[in-house]
Amino acid sequence: MLDWNDLRYFLAVARKGSTLAAGRELRVSQTTVARRVAALEEAIGLALFDRRQAGYSLTTDGEALLPRAEAVEEAARNFSDAAGAEVRELHGTVRLSTEEIFSVTLVAPMLRELRAIHPEILIELDSSVDVRDLGSGEADVALRSISSDPPVGVVGRRLCQDNWAFYCSRDYAERNGIPLRVRDLRKHQIVGGGGGNLWRAYSAFLDKIGMTHHVAMHQASSTGLLAAVRSGFGLAVLPCLVADDDPELIRCLPPNQDHKRSMWVLTHERVRHSARARVVTDFLYNRLRRRVEELKLAA
Repeated sequence: MLDWNDLRYFLAVARKGSTLAAGRELRVSQTTVARRVAALEEAIGLALFDRRQAGYSLTTDGEALLPRAEAVEEAARNFSDAAGAEVRELHGTVRLSTEEIFSVTLVAPMLRELRAIHPEILIELDSSVDVRDLGSGEADVALRSISSDPPVGVVGRRLCQDNWAFYCSRDYAERNGIPLRVRDLRKHQIVGGGGGNLWRAYSAFLDKIGMTHHVAMHQASSTGLLAAVRSGFGLAVLPCLVADDDPELIRCLPPNQDHKRSMWVLTHERVRHSARARVVTDFLYNRLRRRVEELKLAA
């Protein structure tokens, strides 16, 4: 088998005219150079040099193969330069935006692995209730629930349906039972809130099923909803992507699937070819997609 590294020794001897001079250039012994050249000749079945007392001179075969070896050398240099440029482009910041409950429960724990693989990338994790504008650069990557295809200029990959369902804690279930139908909810305490667009959608759903007056507490954030449910205070809607494998929680009713919303990993055309953004979007999608498959969530 041909050892591509032996081409370096072939080129050095061809340029310097001796194994001694080539060894000095490569910072190895003359014996090593002679051995590697001999190994290359044996591997290809051709004599590349005439060994003379005055030095090494290329044979006819050596002359013919010299340009090919130089082409390999140039290709290796180009590869190294491209790899170096890719590494340099990875250094920097990626602004990642998502709803707080996804940030705390899903994304933040995953970032430890991303940091171990790519310590050169700094993640700015934004869990504001405001939807960040990818087009204007308010964020580079977003994990977001949308009800249609991404808008013009925004690209991404779809993860799953963004289904939410009512959950309670195991402690709550032991004390109060588990509601299995919508009408059973009237016997239970509901935690409302969540902030921003989440509460608008949630409150409209509660109104639709006649549960608005059964709200016993309001939380200002989505993680507040999760904390209230875990505490055993009452029931609240939570994302199945987060809650389905939480050992402290029990899903009470099937999720409402009339919303037509899906979870996407998104970025913008302006940064989609950035090495940093590409690494983060690929990492996030692959880890979350694995979770979707493990939980057997609706595609």
